[in-house]
Amino acid sequence: MRTFAWLALTTILAQPALGAEISEFSLPNGLQAVVIEDHRAPVVVNMVWYRIGAADEASGHSGVAHFLEHLMFQGTGNLAPGEFSATVEATGGNDNAFTSWDYTAYFQRVASSELDRMMQMEADRMVGLKLTVEDVATERDVIIQERAQRTDSEPSALLGEQLDAALYMNHPYGRPVIGWKHEMEALTREDAIAFYRANYAPNNAILVVAGDVTPQQVKAMAEKHFGPLPPSTAITPRLRPSEPPQLAPRRIAMVDERVSEPYVTRSYLAPERNPGDQRKAAAMVLLAELLGGNPTTSVLARSLQFDQKIAVYSGAGYDGTSIDTSSLQITVVPLPDVSLKDAEAALDKVLAKFLTDGVDAEEFARIKAQVRAADVYASDSTQGLAQKYGAALTVGLSVKDVQDWPGVVADVTTDDVMSVAREVLVPQQSVTGWLSAKEVAQ
Repeated sequence: MRTFAWLALTTILAQPALGAEISEFSLPNGLQAVVIEDHRAPVVVNMVWYRIGAADEASGHSGVAHFLEHLMFQGTGNLAPGEFSATVEATGGNDNAFTSWDYTAYFQRVASSELDRMMQMEADRMVGLKLTVEDVATERDVIIQERAQRTDSEPSALLGEQLDAALYMNHPYGRPVIGWKHEMEALTREDAIAFYRANYAPNNAILVVAGDVTPQQVKAMAEKHFGPLPPSTAITPRLRPSEPPQLAPRRIAMVDERVSEPYVTRSYLAPERNPGDQRKAAAMVLLAELLGGNPTTSVLARSLQFDQKIAVYSGAGYDGTSIDTSSLQITVVPLPDVSLKDAEAALDKVLAKFLTDGVDAEEFARIKAQVRAADVYASDSTQGLAQKYGAALTVGLSVKDVQDWPGVVADVTTDDVMSVAREVLVPQQSVTGWLSAKEVAQ
């Protein structure tokens, strides 16, 4: 393998909460790295993020990104199947991995003295994965069983799949990360190897190291282990199909006898965070918090749970850390004697009133303070910081974007919130779902 020289190390002259130093550098083979210094404990989190996820899968091969995530714990020419995790566990550490629509990530949390070994093993499996027919068959059974346990056995998860598929009429965010069962069953060793060889390479990866370490130490280790790895020439631009104009609201009524608490849920298309332009997404965060972020004081909770007393729960959620259009989710769980039809009608009235009345200034200031406090608390976790930077960089944001985010949120005005509310809370770009144990009148 060819050995590459290092580019200059660039230190970002800004600090997140708690004063941790953030540095970044790149290798000529395309590997991007971020180092988050935190010397409070002799522990380090080592993460390798790949810019590949479920939304990048070829049509008809849903689930292959998550399938490969499982297969990455099989052997290489240097490690037997299962030896990677066994090595981490033997040090007293832990490891795992996760897949989303936009990325796949692997991590270890170990004593800082074990970091070199972790990088060595990650670099090894980045290019040296060995898969037997038996390995593939076994792990395919594992992911199918995982789907059975986490999705097929959970009515709410099944409804969520149906909602996503209806909300995204053309974009691959409409298919489940774990995959559709009939396509998962057809995944082959050749599918996994082709996906691996095309996408698992230093020029499609981001190394994030957080904890008791210095940039110089990470530089030396990464140069030794990742530096010699060749870049892939098969990586393609992440150009996904876009959503056409959505002209009509969609509805789904799912009946499952396992449902104990019927509920109404609605998803709206919503803007994502964009590099250098995060203001709409920041306004969306505050909109979701105002509508349903607090179980007792939010707009929905006050009206539906306390004033009208027709719901036992209401909430709203939004995460704009994605490459393409995200979504806003709203859920209402009515009291047993309240129909889903009446709960939905009440929800519509609350949203209409909010769009008319606007944001209460005092409430807005309180929500801003809460969001800021939550960000500070989250930054107290080394692994949380590593995940924040890794997720952002894999969707195209920069270190500066991550560092600017709290300030962008702080600068959002009530006018900004109402502007995105009017843009997003449009019936034509929504899907409403009812989940119940038996057929109910619509």
